[in-house]
Amino acid sequence: MAKHVLDRAKAEDFSARMVGVLNDAALALMTSVGHQAGIFDAMEDLPASTSEEIARAAGLNERYVREWLGAMVTGRVIEYDATSRSYALPAEHAASLTRAAGVANLSIQMRWIACMGGVEEGIVESFRKGGGVPYSAYSRFHEIMAEESGQVIDAALVQKTLPLVPGLVERLTRGIDVLDVGCGSGHAINVMARAFPHSRFTGYELSEEGVAAGRAEAEASGLPNAAFEVRDVESLGEPAGFDLVTAFDAIHDQAQPTAVLAGIAAVLHADGTFLMVDIAASSELAENLDHPLAPFLYSISTMHCMTVSLARQGEGLGTMWGEQKAREMLAAAGFQNVAVHRVDGDILNSYFVASKT
Repeated sequence: MAKHVLDRAKAEDFSARMVGVLNDAALALMTSVGHQAGIFDAMEDLPASTSEEIARAAGLNERYVREWLGAMVTGRVIEYDATSRSYALPAEHAASLTRAAGVANLSIQMRWIACMGGVEEGIVESFRKGGGVPYSAYSRFHEIMAEESGQVIDAALVQKTLPLVPGLVERLTRGIDVLDVGCGSGHAINVMARAFPHSRFTGYELSEEGVAAGRAEAEASGLPNAAFEVRDVESLGEPAGFDLVTAFDAIHDQAQPTAVLAGIAAVLHADGTFLMVDIAASSELAENLDHPLAPFLYSISTMHCMTVSLARQGEGLGTMWGEQKAREMLAAAGFQNVAVHRVDGDILNSYFVASKT
């Protein structure tokens, strides 16, 4: 076998890329900090300001703000004037970093870096021994997921997502029974319950923390038509009783997604609809090479979605199960008709509208 000759230029280029990855990973962490501390939001409304002025506006410790600004300036996120020692957040950057940006705010996604890093040791152990890391190991998971999904739900659920199903808005207005499977913190249920007071909404979620959050929001909003139960959705075991079932980014990380989908089909009336929102990707790796978020999503799958399934001796479907696999599994569950849509402003998800007839 011929000995491989090292291409030094290629090696140097790759090394430089890895240095960039290291710096960008650090910036992702600092972006998460800036989002949580409210620094980006404070700077959006400020002219070029000193670190003292920024810290005062954000209500933070100046020394920490100044060091954070060093990372942001050298990372070309925030602009710096050395003469006046002032910092400015360009409007073009604020459009991707502040809460006012709504669904375009990518700083929320950066929170996953710290969250996933917290289980790194368990993931490495799973590589060696198999199995997985359980949900309980992830601190703040529901908090981050609620914030991430909440911006999309608030912006698009009633106005863009539900109208994807022909006639659904009119039926919801008249009054139907709706189940949200894997409802997380319940925000989607409460948004729909508020918009359609004549319909009845139920959320099933395995996490007691998530159910408690959903109930608290419903109570605070005065929503008698919203209910939540701690339930394992892998064994619904109910007769047909719902006109609409929804699942928002919940199917791919179930331990037994095949059983979940079969259970959903069973609880739907014959003319009911399953609205499944899940990751927009191909089931074929080669077709995801140009996916703008592919490295992030495969990493999230490794560090969370796949491993929490395997921790329960599950199928380990993973985040990037893809449209082809989703269609195959929906058909196997009894859904004869499946249409796939995209929603403006949501770069992560595909919207599957499935029916049994």
